[in-house]
Amino acid sequence: MSNQAAYVFEVNAKSFNDLVLMNSYKLPVIVEFMGVYSGPCVALESSLTELAHEFAGQFVFAKVDIDEQPELTEKYGVTNLPTLKVFKDTEVVRTEEGLMQLDELTALLKDFGISRESDEMRLQAREMHLQGDVAGAVSLLTQAIRIDPSNTRVAMDMVQVLLDVNALDQATDIFNRLPNKEKESETGRALIGQLTFKKLASETEGKQAMFDRLDQNPLDFDAYFDLAVCLVAEHDYQGGLESLFALFEQEPNYKDGAAREMIVTILNMLSSSDPELSKQYRQRLGSAVA
Repeated sequence: MSNQAAYVFEVNAKSFNDLVLMNSYKLPVIVEFMGVYSGPCVALESSLTELAHEFAGQFVFAKVDIDEQPELTEKYGVTNLPTLKVFKDTEVVRTEEGLMQLDELTALLKDFGISRESDEMRLQAREMHLQGDVAGAVSLLTQAIRIDPSNTRVAMDMVQVLLDVNALDQATDIFNRLPNKEKESETGRALIGQLTFKKLASETEGKQAMFDRLDQNPLDFDAYFDLAVCLVAEHDYQGGLESLFALFEQEPNYKDGAAREMIVTILNMLSSSDPELSKQYRQRLGSAVA
């Protein structure tokens, strides 16, 4: 991380010219039009502030509170929150609406020449992993960690790759060495969920055994629960939820409400990665307990 100061400002109609327009002759200026009451706005602000410190001196991050600055909001045609506008040479050269994840923000910065070699390597590793070249992906991530050990995104990608190939012990070891700040991030919490379900699944008889048990006895409630664990561990969240609902609807008090508790846990995991699926099953849960 650079020793330079990060350029993060709250701007208003009076300071907009100096902090945004004039600075845009020197550096890209990313302006977030936000509402302080909006969860997605606050999340995006947090990510951009983090990146402004990581890439200190390479871009300006300016925040506009739409409630306090209606003139600016109207002038730049902001109708959705959050909205990002990137300024270069006083002109808006890019507009993005809605919450953007960290990888999307780093891709945006890359378009303006702001990047880290280790991030380039992790994106290449991700492509290799998607194409089935796990060994190549692990090798490239290992190199990226070696050249840039401060980039925790690389380590978290390594954890994900190891989880996908069921190398649970190695994934857990790397995750445990991450700073607490990263463990508590959105990506970190998602990894905790995966690590938890992978561990729980390793303690069951396995997915096929659960299917076999349910074929023999459709009232085998333990099999429904363990099947859900195995499916979620394989990222089949919908299948896992269906198994839990099959259990919950037949035996709502199973193990003092364990099925309902597990449903809520999964829905919380999905709230950012798949909000539509989360919303669908929250409504179903609401109807089931009404």
